Amino acid sequence: MSIVVLGVGNVLEEDDGIGIYASAYLRANYTLGHHVQIIDGGVEGINLLNLFLENDHIIILDTINLEDSAGSIYNIPSYELSGYGLNSGGAHEVGVMQCLDMIELMGKPLPTSNVLGIVPKSITFRMGLSVELMLKFETYIVAIIAYLKSCDIEVVKKETQQTLLEIIDTFKYPTRF
Repeated sequence: MSIVVLGVGNVLEEDDGIGIYASAYLRANYTLGHHVQIIDGGVEGINLLNLFLENDHIIILDTINLEDSAGSIYNIPSYELSGYGLNSGGAHEVGVMQCLDMIELMGKPLPTSNVLGIVPKSITFRMGLSVELMLKFETYIVAIIAYLKSCDIEVVKKETQQTLLEIIDTFKYPTRF
């Protein structure tokens, strides 16, 4: 079984980048089972269609705009979001939902997929996270790891660890070649 942990979002829009930060944090600090890939999907949206067609299980890390307190965490199976993508407007999460809708329209089976989403406080043009999501980040990571383990995915903490602030800084100050 091929499994993908897919971080999506835009690091230039504050809390919207949490899926990207979470996937980078997992990659830096944990080793997952050999059949699991961690992918930074950024704002690729519909360009991720092949990823959905070629894998058995997609775990999407992203913000989710629901009427709830900032930092509230949800695990929503993709079938509950069916039909949302094709009739909606242009953010990255819509693109991901469009992938699922297009697969259905093509008559192909949907991969097992779900969104591990966190309610944002602020989506504005600024790098980093709001104070509210900074304070909830570890809880979000714990929820992601708990879900991975519930899927019988081995999760091993690495000996050396990077902090969330170090992860965010890698996006602010990328290494130049």
